[in-house]
Amino acid sequence: MNNDERIVDIKAEETTKIEKKESKKGKNSFHLSVYDMVSIVMSAFIIIAVVFTFVFRLVGVEGYSMTNTLQDNDWLLTVNKGSYERGDIVVITEPNYFDEPLIKRVIAKGGETVDIDFATGIVYVDGVALEEPYTREDFILPKLDDIDFPYTVPEGHIFCMGDNRNGSTDSRSNLIGPLDERYVLGKAVIRILPFGDFDIYDYE
Repeated sequence: MNNDERIVDIKAEETTKIEKKESKKGKNSFHLSVYDMVSIVMSAFIIIAVVFTFVFRLVGVEGYSMTNTLQDNDWLLTVNKGSYERGDIVVITEPNYFDEPLIKRVIAKGGETVDIDFATGIVYVDGVALEEPYTREDFILPKLDDIDFPYTVPEGHIFCMGDNRNGSTDSRSNLIGPLDERYVLGKAVIRILPFGDFDIYDYE
């Protein structure tokens, strides 16, 4: 074999080695890209899972105790808070007579006194009449299982009522009573479904 042939063979070998390196490099780059993509997707799922476990939750409405504000089969996005204020719509998981979570509106907090004028439907907290544009009727029907009013809410509890006052079993009833704040799952912030009707605090 002459020198020219050796040079051609060496060049061919070098070309083959370069091609193999480039092919291996391409495969490694593809594998790295796939790995990066999978890592990003997995990280996103973990972040979403953590957020929806500790910050946000989706909750479905069952029944008509909150009409006209909320309807049966609405879906709400709730947010966990450290404390809850009068007017907040909350989801409560405290065990109760009905053995199901409750979705009600906060009317009073621990230490506050609630009284009700059943004829006019006006609710008083510490002697001050509440403005409640969200209620369905202008009167409230008393029930046999109602607690005695005026009623002072125990500390660490909230007094909640449904907006459909005559179609709601809530803190007025001895079956439910005041609700332990530790069992509040979160405040409902927006309606997810039906789509387009997001604002649950717009009473106009």
